[in-house]
Amino acid sequence: MYEICVESEFAAAHFLADFHGKCENLHGHNYKVKAYVRGDDLDDGGMLMDFGILKAALNEVCKGLDHTHLNEVKENGITVFNNNPSAERIAFYIFSRLKKTLPRTGGAQLYAVDVFETPKNRARYSM
Repeated sequence: MYEICVESEFAAAHFLADFHGKCENLHGHNYKVKAYVRGDDLDDGGMLMDFGILKAALNEVCKGLDHTHLNEVKENGITVFNNNPSAERIAFYIFSRLKKTLPRTGGAQLYAVDVFETPKNRARYSM
C-alpha cells in the first residue's frame, strides 16, 4: 500500500468549556496539521495523488480556521465544535472537510488527519 502525507498549519485561540484546568482559560496554539492519503494503485504518472492537490485542499481548510476563536466558528448558524474545540474535534472537522473536497482518484483515499497543538502533543482522526 502507498501513502502520502502533506502538512499545513494555522494559529487560533480557544478554550475548553467543560475542562477544569488551565485549558478552560482562553489561550492559543500554532497548530500543525498532517493529512494522509493511502491506496494500492498509482496513476499513469506513478503517483497515488498529486501532492499539490492534497496540499491545496488542506491549506484551504486550515485557512478557514486561521486566526479565529475556535469556540465561535459556525457553519449554517451552528457552532462547529460544541464550545469544546479539542484537538480531537479539530482533527475530525478537518478530515470531514477534506473528504468532501478531495477528488476521487483511483484507489486513493484520505484515511487520517493529525492535529498537533504542540510539537509533542497530537490528536488523530482516522477511518
